[in-house]
Amino acid sequence: MNKGKIGVQMMMLKNKVEELGAYETMRQLRELGFGAVEVSQIPMTEENVSELKRASEDFEIEIAAISASLEPMLPGAPGETLSNDFDKIVSDCKTLNCKFIRIGMLPFTVIGDKERILEFTTRAEAMAERLAEHDIELYYHTHHIEFQKYDGEFLLDMIKNNTSKLGFELDVHWIQRAGVNPVEFIKQYTGRISLLHLKDYRIGQFTVDQSDLKDMGKFFEKFANLIEFAEVGEGNLDMKGVIDAGLESGAQYFLIEQDDTYGRDPFDCLKISADNLRKLGYSDWF
Repeated sequence: MNKGKIGVQMMMLKNKVEELGAYETMRQLRELGFGAVEVSQIPMTEENVSELKRASEDFEIEIAAISASLEPMLPGAPGETLSNDFDKIVSDCKTLNCKFIRIGMLPFTVIGDKERILEFTTRAEAMAERLAEHDIELYYHTHHIEFQKYDGEFLLDMIKNNTSKLGFELDVHWIQRAGVNPVEFIKQYTGRISLLHLKDYRIGQFTVDQSDLKDMGKFFEKFANLIEFAEVGEGNLDMKGVIDAGLESGAQYFLIEQDDTYGRDPFDCLKISADNLRKLGYSDWF
């Protein structure tokens, strides 16, 4: 059987990087057995880029992808963007021996407006073509809002059908949250998904006390909002089906991400995910 590479989305570890530094954080990931990371929400300072490179070489951890917005999320928002910092971001990618750059989400300025989103899509496709000249691929990470329908068509499908160079980093938790079967949906994106996010979907514990019953509006708000981000294998998703569908559809990197660890140490959560994936038969994917 062909293999993919299981790694970690470092957004989970941004506080660890701040506390321990990028090098030590990567060392601890290697101790857990991981051999790939995706860098997100880590400031790409000269020091961090240098430490990521050193750790990548010392611990044999691939930098699967780095993150960059196409343009500011809001007018005047701080941070690097491909539109304004193209040469620097490409240089970081080359330094880290990385061939994927991923856009984390739509700019806040276009969300909810079909025409603005399609205009953004055109700009993203043009940037993907520009990056291809440097042997770098541009990917777009999905949430649930891309499953809004316009004239019966998912917004995400509209983005896909209006691009050819742009790739898609499907996030199986958000697909499930959108009410779509992740296993079947992944297959529809064959050839466009080198990156896949492994994030489980759990229904949290529902507890009721007397104060909840005094305000039924708050009771039903609590009742309706039980969805949690879970360690891989600790939720309700068919993770083996997800991974197998991803592999068949061209995914190379399968990146564990958990947006909220609910007070647990993220390294402990990553160990649980890794142990569960090994039990599913993916030991040699690390």
